[in-house]
Amino acid sequence: MTEDLSQLAHAVARHLIARRQTVAVAESSAGGLISAALLSVPGASAFYLGGGVIYTGRALKGLLGVERGDLEGMRSSSEPYASFLAERIRQTLRADWGLAETGAAGPTGNGYGDAAGHSCLAVSGPSATVRTLETAATDRAANMEAFARHALGLLLAELERAEAP
Repeated sequence: MTEDLSQLAHAVARHLIARRQTVAVAESSAGGLISAALLSVPGASAFYLGGGVIYTGRALKGLLGVERGDLEGMRSSSEPYASFLAERIRQTLRADWGLAETGAAGPTGNGYGDAAGHSCLAVSGPSATVRTLETAATDRAANMEAFARHALGLLLAELERAEAP
């Protein structure tokens, strides 16, 4: 794990612990790196409720109970889908915050026409936001790291925004 990722996870943890809040994570092309970064923080059980790598339709149904009809009008690797996942994991685990990532790590794009390095990231909770990241890189491992870093950065920004007067 890079120092950047570790520092972001620690910053997120400090905010969550100070506020006595929790987070749940649904990630796909980050492959568990978001959860791993959060779990690397000592005392993670105070704020991390759980998560899943929602990489296939089978995982979506089995881990989050999502049926085909729940996704009407949405496709994977899109902002609406990322927002849906963030809210669904938040509700499923009864967390204060939900964090989701969905994309195409590479080296090629996905079946929806998104290039490698495309990821949609979403936060759901007391406030919500969604962003699309395009790294323009085909390096799978580097993209996974970038997706995790940007997801944690997005959550950190929402936590800081929620604290602002």
